[in-house]
Amino acid sequence: MNHTLWSLYMEMESMIESFANKNILVTGATGFLGKIFVEKILRVQPNIKKLYLLIRGSDSNSAMHRLHSEVIGKDLFRVIKQKLGTHFHTLISEKVIPVAGDMAMENLGVTNMELLNEMRRQVDIVVNSAANTNFDERYDVAFAINTLGVKHVSSFVNECTNIKLVLHVSTAYVMGEKSGIIMETPFKMSETLNGKNDLNINEEKKMIQERHRQLIIDKANEEAISSYMKDFGIQRAKFHGWPNTYTLTKAMGEMLLLEGRRQDVPFVILRPTIITSIYKEPFPGWIEGIKTIDSFSVPYGRGRTSTFLGDPSKVLDLIPADMVINAMLVAIVVHLNKPYSRTIYHVGSSMSNPLQISRLTNYICDYFAKYPLINRQGNPIRPPNTFTLLSSMSSFNIYMAIRYMIPLKVVKYANIVLLGAFNAWYFNADREIKVILRLADLYKPYVLINMIFDDTNLNKLLCIYKESFKDGMETFSFDTRSIDWKDYFMNIHFPGLVKHVLSRP
Repeated sequence: MNHTLWSLYMEMESMIESFANKNILVTGATGFLGKIFVEKILRVQPNIKKLYLLIRGSDSNSAMHRLHSEVIGKDLFRVIKQKLGTHFHTLISEKVIPVAGDMAMENLGVTNMELLNEMRRQVDIVVNSAANTNFDERYDVAFAINTLGVKHVSSFVNECTNIKLVLHVSTAYVMGEKSGIIMETPFKMSETLNGKNDLNINEEKKMIQERHRQLIIDKANEEAISSYMKDFGIQRAKFHGWPNTYTLTKAMGEMLLLEGRRQDVPFVILRPTIITSIYKEPFPGWIEGIKTIDSFSVPYGRGRTSTFLGDPSKVLDLIPADMVINAMLVAIVVHLNKPYSRTIYHVGSSMSNPLQISRLTNYICDYFAKYPLINRQGNPIRPPNTFTLLSSMSSFNIYMAIRYMIPLKVVKYANIVLLGAFNAWYFNADREIKVILRLADLYKPYVLINMIFDDTNLNKLLCIYKESFKDGMETFSFDTRSIDWKDYFMNIHFPGLVKHVLSRP
């Protein structure tokens, strides 16, 4: 961290006014974070000039359909709809432009050249939140979005004539399986996590293309290609020192962004930790899908299991989604028009307000005992009174062998972890075993390794915000020290999960 951030202490206009008459390009607008960002901008600053939303689609009609069905049609937008009434649709039609494209392609896949050139001339701010977050994704798919997609964003920025800032959303877990305090430091091109500086992104691209071409020549079907590419991604990640395909491809994206960046344009990289439901705005508890930590809570609440792999003393680094968005917005304003700035922010809680796994499991037990889920017959599900955490692979291997009556030799080499995509194994025991075994190497770091993410830069940003913006302190708050975790889980997160995810047809 250089002196640049502290040099930004100055008289600033209000946060809200900073976004007036700005043109912003947002990628990943149909994703969880992306749509929360869109909602926040429109709600607090309807006088934004244009909001260009890059949406994967073949043409403008498909992009428009996805905008309405996957973004503004969500319950997330109910507050702004109530606030604006009939003017909401006018706001959308005047301010929001769905852009049909594809991050994985040159020119962001935008074939409407008139619109592309308009964006090159008009865009002030680029917010890149697009990502494939599946830890077990095909290497070719994850590489196309998380790595090449960032390169294409960088190329677009280099062609912009009015650009003032680029904000890229990465992940804190690009730092791999390190234990202890992890600093907010950038990657160097070709850097690896195992000490071998032999990561050549162009060579990775060539290998992906060659392997895919050979599979086609061998007449492999789509299922075989997908399986091979998943295995290949894990193989390449581990070869370079990363635990999974997701974190490797995100790290390579950061490298390309910083390598190809324009020196006259400030770049901000946000590295959130495990993102959870909304804490306050637009309303508490909103969430989409079963997130990482709910791979504990959902199976337990449904009475599927009460035994998981995890170190009870390990700190889970969690951050509510709206706090991530607030940090993004404050970082944009603080760094806007500050050329040569390059800053990385860890956005999490492990340093400022740590939460141990054992505390989370206590909250899970307490909540579902008090508010049990209802089964298909309309009866309450009564999960076990205890929540068992097994803190070693050996003990969990024994548990798996007993539970599924399978030989220990089948599982003794597997790093078995019950985090992430846990709902995928509910169908039957055979599928259960396959999914759990597959998740082994992918999720072990997040339940057994104690990672504390340094947030020095983030705290400096918070200080600047508190000192420089006197109005609406709560509107853009991202101070995790204000979170009472018990209250958050018992009264916000779990009720939100039940209402917005588990109660859906």
